[in-house]
Amino acid sequence: MNRKLLFVALGAVSVAAAALFAGGGVAQMAGEANDQIWDAFGGNQQAQKYSTATQITPGNVKDLKVAWSIHTGDVVKTGPKQTNWGATPLFVNNTVYVGTPMFRIFAVEPDTGKTKWLYDAQGSKRVDNQGYKNRGVAYWAAATPESGQPCQKIVYLGTVDGTLHAVDADSGKRCANFGNGGVLDVNQWSTVNAKWKIGLLQPPAVYKDTLILGWAGLDWDYKTENPGTVFGIDARTGALKWTFNIIPKEMQDQTGTANVWASMSVDPENGIVYLPVSSPSPNYYGGDRLTEMPYVTSTTALKAETGEVVWSRQLIHHDIWDLDINSAPTLMDIKKDGQTIPALVQATKMGFLFVLNRLTGEPVYPIEERPYPASDVPGEVAAKTQPYVPYPEPTVGDKTPDVFPLTDMISLGECSRWKARLRDEGRYTPPSIRGSIAYPATVGGVEWGGGAVDPTTNTYVVNSDSVVQVYTLVPQEEAAKVLQGKTRNAGYWAQEGSRYAFKLQNFVTRLGDMPCWKPPYGTLSSYDMNTGKLLWKKPFGRVQWNGFYLPESWGSVTIGAPVITKTGLIFIGASMDAHVRAVDLKTGDVLWKHRVEAPAVAQPAVYTYKGKQYVVFAAGGNSILTPRLSDQLVAFALP
Repeated sequence: MNRKLLFVALGAVSVAAAALFAGGGVAQMAGEANDQIWDAFGGNQQAQKYSTATQITPGNVKDLKVAWSIHTGDVVKTGPKQTNWGATPLFVNNTVYVGTPMFRIFAVEPDTGKTKWLYDAQGSKRVDNQGYKNRGVAYWAAATPESGQPCQKIVYLGTVDGTLHAVDADSGKRCANFGNGGVLDVNQWSTVNAKWKIGLLQPPAVYKDTLILGWAGLDWDYKTENPGTVFGIDARTGALKWTFNIIPKEMQDQTGTANVWASMSVDPENGIVYLPVSSPSPNYYGGDRLTEMPYVTSTTALKAETGEVVWSRQLIHHDIWDLDINSAPTLMDIKKDGQTIPALVQATKMGFLFVLNRLTGEPVYPIEERPYPASDVPGEVAAKTQPYVPYPEPTVGDKTPDVFPLTDMISLGECSRWKARLRDEGRYTPPSIRGSIAYPATVGGVEWGGGAVDPTTNTYVVNSDSVVQVYTLVPQEEAAKVLQGKTRNAGYWAQEGSRYAFKLQNFVTRLGDMPCWKPPYGTLSSYDMNTGKLLWKKPFGRVQWNGFYLPESWGSVTIGAPVITKTGLIFIGASMDAHVRAVDLKTGDVLWKHRVEAPAVAQPAVYTYKGKQYVVFAAGGNSILTPRLSDQLVAFALP
């Protein structure tokens, strides 16, 4: 779903402004992480993004060099079918595995980058859902492998046309007993209001012999769309075990999506999978879906074996802002008031950190219901209150940042005049016909990578965006003149079947696309989750334009999460300037950085192999962050 995140063109700063600043059961729970394994999108199934590797330290990280670098060949840099590569490499079975946007799996040697085998999901080259996009692969291993039999260890690759491929982790050959000769068509279970083939862009979660699948689709186009479903399937055969329907059956002809397009996390000891559930359609007008739907825009816990609901907590009421819960919650055991609490941290686009008991869903730190503005759009009824988390401190503020004087000066007051015409009442200002400031916007706060935790100290680190957008609801007869029979055109989206279409604008100048709001545009923050205290918060990353780097104090919009190591390092790409960095966990200071070929828009893998520690990034980029795209898989190590 996140393809719609229309990141502001911060890199397109005018020359005048730029010149001013030239210059499968294999993972363990907390405290038991194994530096020989990086077996899931989040490092482990608990989405902790933590490594116990100790070779690289704050003292020697400055000496990191490129150990190896390869190009997959799977990149399209121009045209409507550009690639979007946000994959986290896996390290397991003494191999690095990575999926590509052209739906191939590379299995490479961990110390050289030499390809062991290559799998191509031929016939899965459709680009009509979300195009050439991939966020990696999943891995499963049999608890009691059958000697001499293939597919006792399996790598899974999803495609944009709804097929899931199962490949022997040793040979790269399809697993004949899975689906139809190694390929499972998940679309066979998507039969209600099926507007598109569902996209399997995020790798499934793994619990014992069960895979849990969410899916991605197209948003903003229709009022009624494929309804959100999550599937539990047999890891060996692909047989359907259970289906979880997020939208009530009586509402499925009025809405759609509310799917799980982001990664999920798993508590292996308690057999629970945690779903970050997205918003329903039409995303920005809810006048036709006023009936309560408790699972939408929520964190929901299910029994991984059966799909039964354990608990659910809605984090946005009647979502009319597209504020999907968009990242896997990070699991940890919090030590508070003399007790050890099985907890999770759910970061959100609002910049909130919901800290919940992962067995019950009850708050570890208080959640308040605060009143927010009413809608002035005929037919719409905005929720009277929304959940608010005062502590831990949100990553973004409650009010829209002030207009940036530099931009206002260069634009001859354009920013100030525009803002004066818009509705702006801070958080949760409803979309309006005249146009409303959205802050945080659908691109704001914490994006789909989520945060990372050191489970030995419960130090939690997360990057966050500060982006202002303008949301306008447009009567369909007026929007039709722009849409011209399409479902999307020139910044308009049809929300076909509803009363209003939707217009999205970034709050930037017409000439030069300069941000109208004050920086920083992105930050990196550290929290002590045992107390909820913010330890430090700093602007992160840099905006680059035509060779000029803008001030570090401005920060950068980011896509991609951090990872933490036992020695007190944070490794993160994410920034628009296409650098990967090592940051001191104690202070937030950057200790090392290296420019790669494109922004690394997913967290890296960290592992030790033959006595040497490696940090591996997929530097593929994302065209909605910056035009710089690549197909580089690059590993760093000490000399």
